Amino acid sequence: MDFARNILIVQAHPDDAEAWCGGTLRLLKEKRFNISIVTMTAGGMGGMSGSEEETIAMRKKEAANAASLVDADYYCLDQRDGYVFDSEEARMKMVDVIRKVKAGVIITHLPNDYHADHRATAVICDAAAMISSLPNVPSKEEPLPVTPLLYHSAPMSLSDPLGFPLAPPHFFVDISGVIDGKLEMLGCHESQKQLMKHMHKIDDFFGEMKKFSAELGEMVGVEYAECFWQHLGGGYQKDPLIQETLKEKIIIKED
Repeated sequence: MDFARNILIVQAHPDDAEAWCGGTLRLLKEKRFNISIVTMTAGGMGGMSGSEEETIAMRKKEAANAASLVDADYYCLDQRDGYVFDSEEARMKMVDVIRKVKAGVIITHLPNDYHADHRATAVICDAAAMISSLPNVPSKEEPLPVTPLLYHSAPMSLSDPLGFPLAPPHFFVDISGVIDGKLEMLGCHESQKQLMKHMHKIDDFFGEMKKFSAELGEMVGVEYAECFWQHLGGGYQKDPLIQETLKEKIIIKED
């Protein structure tokens, strides 16, 4: 199957794409993929020194700046931070973006992620991707020629909402050579340092993200890594496009 080399990252909040996928995006950019980043919200509740409206404006700017470092387009679907829910309108907005960027590959959250906004985003994205090639869908954009491939990024804890371990990732990506680029993207989200210190008592937010990448790397014997699952259920093709594109950086952990 021939899939467009256009990758769409669909996450709930600004900084999610950089935290879970930033290194992999750097590597895919080197392989001449076109990248687009969508956040379901602008993260308006994630500010400690301004109103929701002021925080939205600031975080959209931060997200656009981070996206620009991989020459990515940035879109926000403007659901309210902390209140993301599945609806016909949300699915239609997502279909429009998927078609607009002519996505061949999509990465979103896991459906059993620890965060409610992440879980809702995964459901909306899955539903929209599934119908993105169908001509009867009332979208203002042209249908895709084929349903995109769907992948899922990792939650920070590698556990479900009840704390049970997730199924092992399908593969890891060695991002050791691009860890500085990942941190550069994360560094655009300066507003989140104060928030994480307040919410989770994390004094060094960016340092913790680097530590998480190091912990994933330790699991597979490299310095830094990210990990992913491919959606292999019914309705989606199983072509391992990311795995084949980044084959020299792919590690599959043996049980």
